[in-house]
Formats: sequence, C-alpha cells, structure tokens
Amino acid sequence: MNMPPRIRKLALAAHVGISVGWIGAVAAYMALDVAVATNQDPQALRGAYAGMELIARNVIVPLALGSLISGVLMAWGTKWGLFRHYWVVISLLLTTIATAVLLVETQTISNFADVAANPATGDDDLRALGNTLAHSVGGMLVLVFILVLNMYKPKGMTRYGWRKEHEQRRMRQSERAMTLS
Repeated sequence: MNMPPRIRKLALAAHVGISVGWIGAVAAYMALDVAVATNQDPQALRGAYAGMELIARNVIVPLALGSLISGVLMAWGTKWGLFRHYWVVISLLLTTIATAVLLVETQTISNFADVAANPATGDDDLRALGNTLAHSVGGMLVLVFILVLNMYKPKGMTRYGWRKEHEQRRMRQSERAMTLS
C-alpha cells in the first residue's frame, strides 16, 4: 500500500523528527552519564541520577516507541515495504533491539535514581552506584548507524522483495497486454 504524497511527506517528517529527537535525547542523557562517571560530588550525583531517570522515562522511551511505530508505518506505506529491502529489515531489527534494551535498562536507571534520592544513602554508597555509560554510548552508536543506513539505503532485496517485484512486473505486463488487445 502506498500513502498519498501529502500523507507520506507528513508521516516522513514525523518519523524523522521523532528519530532525530531520540538521538538528541540520548545525547542529553549521555552528558549526565558522563557527569556521573567523572564526578564525585554527592549533590551533583543525586541531581544527575534524577535527571537521567526523567530523560529516560519521559523523553527517550516515548521517542523510541514513536520511532519504532512511525518507522513501521513508513515502511508499510511506501514503496520500500517492510520486508522487501535488507536495509529496512536491518533498521527494523536494530530499532526493535535498541528499544527492548532501553526498556530493560530503564529499570536499572530507576533503581539508581531511587537510591540516589534516598537521604539515607551515604556519600560513599552514592559514588559506588555506577553508571550506564556503556549502554548510552552503545545506544548512540546503534542509532547513528540506523540513521546512516536509512540515509544511504544500500541496494539489496530480500527473497520476499524479489518475489513481490516479479509479481508486480508480471501484473503490469498482463495489464499492458490486455489494453493492447
């Protein structure tokens, strides 16, 4: 199914905005993650953990889900299709994995924030909490890879894509033959 051009452009603008927003939100989260990894001040750590939870739960998770949903809609409603091209399948797979990892990691982030918010948590315990820097950097690398993949759209069709392509070609040839008769 192909979307009408106006709807397709609107859907594409929404998908790009949501996806780039996800990257921007991860960048903001990473700044706090770096602060946690490099700072020893208890008040700064408490604030950073609280900020990380707010950004993760209220910004990154909704943008990740929005990107996944809008990406599926874009693929389904355009000539690219959801399973016709390898780059779309890889994009979908990586976005799904990134979203799943994010949802699991959000529990860790919430636990850190809860411990940091507890006034009974001592300064040494706060410094020992740790960070999620490996996850945030890894997530950013995956998101940038998906962005580049979607911009360049490398060639390569799946078996399903080839079969659909040949079916459409045969139908067009049949229609042409019928109009010429």
